[in-house]
Amino acid sequence: MRPCPLRKRDYVDRALRGGYPEAVRRDPGRRRNRFFDSYVTDLITRDVRQISDIERPAEMRRLLSVIAARMGGLAVVQSIAGDVGLPRMTLSRYLDLLELIFVIKRIPAWSSNLTRRAISTPKLIVTDSGLGGRLIGMSPDRARDVTAPIGPLLENFAIGEVARQLTWANESVQLFPYRDRDKIEVDVVLEHASGEVIGLEIKAAETVRGDDFRGLRHLADRLGARFRAGFVLYTGEQILPFGEKLRALPMASLWMLGTATQS
Repeated sequence: MRPCPLRKRDYVDRALRGGYPEAVRRDPGRRRNRFFDSYVTDLITRDVRQISDIERPAEMRRLLSVIAARMGGLAVVQSIAGDVGLPRMTLSRYLDLLELIFVIKRIPAWSSNLTRRAISTPKLIVTDSGLGGRLIGMSPDRARDVTAPIGPLLENFAIGEVARQLTWANESVQLFPYRDRDKIEVDVVLEHASGEVIGLEIKAAETVRGDDFRGLRHLADRLGARFRAGFVLYTGEQILPFGEKLRALPMASLWMLGTATQS
């Protein structure tokens, strides 16, 4: 296979662009930012209020910013409630509302009888990565700074892409995150109705190390024949083997048909 032509900054640009047609049509910068800012305002003042009485819209706006800062992470309700300054019950209601209007998605945790130390906290993503990027003040220029939090943005972007593709898949496949009490984790566990599993790890780096497969090897050891394959999706250009059933793939493999099966 030819090297993937996309580089890290290309993936960041795609993530920051998001999927809303109005945002995609606008050039990066003020015009796109104005769209996202207007979208958030309309979301709170119109969409949310059509289905529930939100007495203090500023709380919802603050919650959106906190969620974006945690995108791709675990949805620990008590911790989020503390950051936003909301009672836990109020926060739960707000999260339900945001999920109902497809702004966020909570992905339930995966567990198996063979991995009994799994924890049950779901993962939280912002449905549109462009909106998430705007809420944390990320821009293509800022993303070039080595200290910029690119990892969560790209993880959110990739998980969202997988989730969208599953909506039109012919097979019955469910998406979960996995994390156990020893902090071994896999970003995405795809479980077929047959019980077979594929694991995905998402890395913002342009290189891959053997240690990046730690969580995938953990699953492979415990699931045996049920474990079909494990992939590390990264921002480099080559498909790289890392042992039986394990490969590193360019992140673009998510939308380039056939890439994952080529040697």
